[in-house]
Amino acid sequence: MAPPIAIDAARREVLARVRPTAAEEVALDDALGRRLAADAVAEGPFQPFDNSAMDGFAVRAEDLAGAGDGVPVALDVVDESRAGHPAGRVLAAGEAIAISTGAVLPSGADTVVRVEDTEREADPDAPTGPDAAFRPWVGRVLVRVAPSLGANVRRAGEDIAAGETVLRAGAELGPAELGALATIGLDPAPVHRRPRVAVVTSGDELRGPGEPLGPGAIRDSNSRTVPGLARLAGADVVSVDWAPDEPEATRAALGRALDADVAIVCGGVSVGEHDHVKAALAKLGAEEIFWRVALKPGGPTWFGTRGGTLVFGLPGNPVSVMVTFLTFVRPALISMAGGDPATRRVTARLGAAYEKPTDRAHAVRCRLELDERGWVAWPLPRQGSHVLTSMLAADALALVPADSAGLAAGDAVEVELLDRSTMGR
Repeated sequence: MAPPIAIDAARREVLARVRPTAAEEVALDDALGRRLAADAVAEGPFQPFDNSAMDGFAVRAEDLAGAGDGVPVALDVVDESRAGHPAGRVLAAGEAIAISTGAVLPSGADTVVRVEDTEREADPDAPTGPDAAFRPWVGRVLVRVAPSLGANVRRAGEDIAAGETVLRAGAELGPAELGALATIGLDPAPVHRRPRVAVVTSGDELRGPGEPLGPGAIRDSNSRTVPGLARLAGADVVSVDWAPDEPEATRAALGRALDADVAIVCGGVSVGEHDHVKAALAKLGAEEIFWRVALKPGGPTWFGTRGGTLVFGLPGNPVSVMVTFLTFVRPALISMAGGDPATRRVTARLGAAYEKPTDRAHAVRCRLELDERGWVAWPLPRQGSHVLTSMLAADALALVPADSAGLAAGDAVEVELLDRSTMGR
């Protein structure tokens, strides 16, 4: 029997067989969490015009060169520029135009003074009554500051220049990214199709919610955790199936799953008399790439392909399933959708010593905290592969190398972030 493969080598074997999914166009309202299939390039500048950063008055800076608290300069207010409603005239010497934040800077103006730096003089000839409220620019304004040229003006293209690449292909679309795409008018957006994932759990002992628990039976948690992990990684879960510990039933369930982009089976991949997954996959034409990984938990992990389908045989213990999914399956799904799985790993310092034998790597469930020197990974108690509740407090998996006899408190360690991690909540 071949020795177990190292986890980094196993990960490389997986990623070497990933092929990105095809591109499709999706409305921005439906694109949250998707990844761009092409660069997003702005056709024009944003903002498309010079505009005001403040509520105040558009002026010519040279008209206010001598202004100050004791020597205000009076300007005639001749018009107004509101957001969406530019002024209708060109500013001349000795004039001001009332302006709102975000409104177009009028022609002839080069500066904006804040309303706080001014005092209004009412026009004695202005009409009174209801119409007066709609002509706020009537009268004169006394300016008590000498602004620098261009003060409080946002220039066209200051945020985004025409022809600028706003987002690169592979970018994951969060709220800010969706806003940026809307800003440049890219709707619908070209994104990668979500990878289609089929999940099979195996074992005579498994029962679903609401089913009676007979002797030796347990609830099937993997049928909930694995689809949840797949969806968080950007996949569409197309089926969740169950197979008893019987060769033909196992082969039938796996045969249905192999129509997806990624097929995941939980349990049945070890060497016991009732473990039928490996034999079933062989009969179905799946090619084994590796079996057994030098990792705790998660040693009896199988990976192979059939045609363009990636096939993962994960252990049955609930924590082992989550660890091997995060270590091998999630990187594949992220890469298939055009992303970079390396973004889910960071370096931290170990908060407490961790000892282990030098036979395989350990994926240590840990809680993250942030201090003045960076991230600190605190190993959680109860690291058994059957203790699913230990994942409830985990932010990440600290990856202690196989050749290490352990790490001391303060040693650097690579950590794989959980998708729901709040980074030291």
